[in-house]
Amino acid sequence: MNNQYSPTGFSFLPVVVKNLLIINFIMFLADVVLTRFGIDLNGALGLHFFMASDFQPYQLLTYMFMHGNFSHLFFNMFALWMFGNTLENIWGWKRFLIYYLLCGLGAGLIQEGVQYIEYVTSLSHYQTVNMGGGNIVPMSQYLNYMTTVGASGAIYGLLLAFGMMFPNSMIYLYFFVPIKAKWFVIGYAVIELLNGLGASGDQVAHFAHLGGMLVGLIIILIWKKKGRLY
Repeated sequence: MNNQYSPTGFSFLPVVVKNLLIINFIMFLADVVLTRFGIDLNGALGLHFFMASDFQPYQLLTYMFMHGNFSHLFFNMFALWMFGNTLENIWGWKRFLIYYLLCGLGAGLIQEGVQYIEYVTSLSHYQTVNMGGGNIVPMSQYLNYMTTVGASGAIYGLLLAFGMMFPNSMIYLYFFVPIKAKWFVIGYAVIELLNGLGASGDQVAHFAHLGGMLVGLIIILIWKKKGRLY
């Protein structure tokens, strides 16, 4: 593998995007199969709250390759191909992979920070948590339920990069509504911020998405300053 473009100048499915697609789909299928045998792969490889007993440092990497359901996987992988395809062809595989992983890692760290704030401000003074239906669990057990999975943080980093590099490119929202990439990115960032601050209870890691965008923004600005963006 080398850090060069394809002979034709543009690959429809560049090497890192292709392998990320394969790995994510394999991990999803593995989780489906192993669940039938009582093995919780998402529980082992998803990102647990760092104060939980099930937390492991490697989960900051592995959580990016796990997904909660097929729609979660599909839309993340579609966005990976849609935006990552162009970015990898421009940057080459090494820079693209570094960018992708750093955005995912940053998203995970920010999600951990948000969960810590939630714990300190809302949970730390409780010894048990009422899960509903009369199901009361110890706080130590509840902390293990605070798990994050999905490539969304890294994907939002790709979205941010595409919007900054090609701000006037047209993206078709829901395949029909044309919108410039810069407004698409800004709109998604605002929606994620409002949903995160609104404590919507939708079980979506909105601040992880924003974290991926924030890390992506920092990297893009550094590369732009050094003249390495294109």
